[in-house]
Amino acid sequence: MIRFGPSGNSEAFYAEGFKETAQAPAWLHEKGLNAFEYAFTLGQFVSDKTAGKIAPEAKKYDIEISVHAPFYINFANNSETSCENNFKFMFNSIEGLKKLGGRHCVLHIGSQMKMSREEAFANIKKNFNEFLREFEKKESGIFLCPETMGKYTQMGTVDEIFEICTWSDWLIPTLDFGHINCVMQGALKSKDDFKAILQKGIDKIGFEKMKDVHIHFSKIMYGAKGELKHLTFDDEEFGPEPLPFLEAVHELKLEPVIISESAGTQAKDAKIMRELYLTLK
Repeated sequence: MIRFGPSGNSEAFYAEGFKETAQAPAWLHEKGLNAFEYAFTLGQFVSDKTAGKIAPEAKKYDIEISVHAPFYINFANNSETSCENNFKFMFNSIEGLKKLGGRHCVLHIGSQMKMSREEAFANIKKNFNEFLREFEKKESGIFLCPETMGKYTQMGTVDEIFEICTWSDWLIPTLDFGHINCVMQGALKSKDDFKAILQKGIDKIGFEKMKDVHIHFSKIMYGAKGELKHLTFDDEEFGPEPLPFLEAVHELKLEPVIISESAGTQAKDAKIMRELYLTLK
């Protein structure tokens, strides 16, 4: 089943008088949404008490929760401290995900820093596979979702993410089409543009993984170095547009979790995507 929802609580949630994320599942359900991404991006993880409030509500209202691991993770960095922190941040994120009753943990795979892209990717292959060996000993039923990135110095092109997702059965891509559009300098326009990327994933990692692909979608301002800032669907200058993307998803019979990362209007824009998708059925 395809799912739509926001990353975090939008401005409207608080404007309507709600204060706690435990109130979000009922609020999202009322708006016809059924997914929510919880951010650990600044290294702040969910407490047992908070998770104990959110998880039952998410189950009650059929809201699928994913989490986003901290931004500080960098599997391209070979330093001992970085490798230790990567493992700690990832396992803390996974524990938080399990407390919340979710299955998908989104992560940024790393940054190129001053290395060549080839060297950075080789480090990722070594360090991330070392983490995967520990992960697979401890966990089952949890999917790690490395994300495509929006700046040229960040690791995580479409091809890199699809390659990484061949390394384990527990790896599913997070395709951030706003990011992809940034590094392509606005080239995502038509249904076929989106379809080509999704079909590349089907060819590389198989239909079953791509059927359940995790997706971030928002309009994003970009410059010569890539991503600058997230926008809302009201923006008319920068893309990508949601309808051709949804047409591609529909034609390929995919059933992703689609998370809106719009700036403050993420629930509103998630609902717009859901309503557009329903017109295609």
